[in-house]
Amino acid sequence: MISNSDLLYLLMSRKPWHSLPQPFYNDPDVYQADLRNIWQRDWIFAAPSAELPKTGSYITLEIGEASVIIVRGADRIIRAFHNSCRHRGSRICAAHKGTAPKLVCPYHQWTYDLDGKLLWAREMGDDFDPSAHGLGLVHCREISGMVYICLAEDAPDTSALETQAARYLGPHDVANLKVAHQSSIIEQANWKLVLENNRECYHCSGSHPSLCVTFPDDPNLVGADDSTTSNMGRAHVDRCEAAGLPSKYVIDPSERWRFVRIPFLGQGVSYTLDGKAAVSKRIGSVPFDNAGSCLFFHYPNTWNHFLSDHVLTFRVLPIGPQQTQVTTTWLVHKDAEEGRDYDLKRLTEVWINTNDEDRRIVEENQRGINSPAYLPGPYSKAQEGGVNQFVDWYCRTMHTALMGPARIAAE
Repeated sequence: MISNSDLLYLLMSRKPWHSLPQPFYNDPDVYQADLRNIWQRDWIFAAPSAELPKTGSYITLEIGEASVIIVRGADRIIRAFHNSCRHRGSRICAAHKGTAPKLVCPYHQWTYDLDGKLLWAREMGDDFDPSAHGLGLVHCREISGMVYICLAEDAPDTSALETQAARYLGPHDVANLKVAHQSSIIEQANWKLVLENNRECYHCSGSHPSLCVTFPDDPNLVGADDSTTSNMGRAHVDRCEAAGLPSKYVIDPSERWRFVRIPFLGQGVSYTLDGKAAVSKRIGSVPFDNAGSCLFFHYPNTWNHFLSDHVLTFRVLPIGPQQTQVTTTWLVHKDAEEGRDYDLKRLTEVWINTNDEDRRIVEENQRGINSPAYLPGPYSKAQEGGVNQFVDWYCRTMHTALMGPARIAAE
């Protein structure tokens, strides 16, 4: 097993504005360190709350060896629990999603309420205390219609994120949308390569013909820097702000999350092949069709697009050192009807194409990195500021976790 000192040495060996050393992309021990120090400590985007529309709606997630149930209770609150029976540890829910009035372990039928309380356990004796055997709680927050979980004993504070999410995502009324479609693909690449690819559009014009019909590949709009450095971005932000739609670039001091609203190209108002709206019913209180897209990322596992006619959420989950699951969810007005207010193929085709194109890109990237000839290469300061920002965040986060706050303070 790779030691913390070895990991620190690898982190310190990375040159500024360069990609990471090879082990960060393919080494099983580094992957386990990622799980311990990031995925089991930080808030992880789990699902839009619209994916859990009614009492008993649940999904399950796997983060490393940790299996988690996320369920909506009778009180409408969404909670998360370890997917492990308090009897002999069997997994309670094997399905990825479903609806159930109670959570019942299939092994010996121990039965839990949707709030995690143990309701029934057969023949356990008079001295058995059901109240001491409820499901193990996992930190869970619903933030402006997006559900996050945290596996850590003490979860990081979310107050600043909640404040900004209410401003930027509130007009899209995410909690009152519905799921029109969801796709999940497996990419044969390390999770960091998936995030790196998302954080730049250097590759877009040559790889994403459908996306580039309306999505601008200007790095001043979609990179790490303030979009108002672009004339088009500044005019769009000013117009939206004047209409009461928060749009200015804002980023967490730790650079874990960011919000910014960018325009579409030309007269485009949505991600469609003709640039026209994909859904006829505008969502929330967005004041006009050409509001562009509010881009929201939250490391380590999500980027999202909030439009006037629909919302796209993207969830990244690591499966192995060189395997990652990417789940995309299309959300529309809760009263929108397929076939009347939107055509499903038209709504989804741009990002289904784009996701498959990105899958091929990152898989080829992984294959090239696995070569013994791989050496970390330099980033373009004009085009890959977002990639560098993500990799810098990753290195700082890992360094802090490996060193510990006391040693960091002493340096």
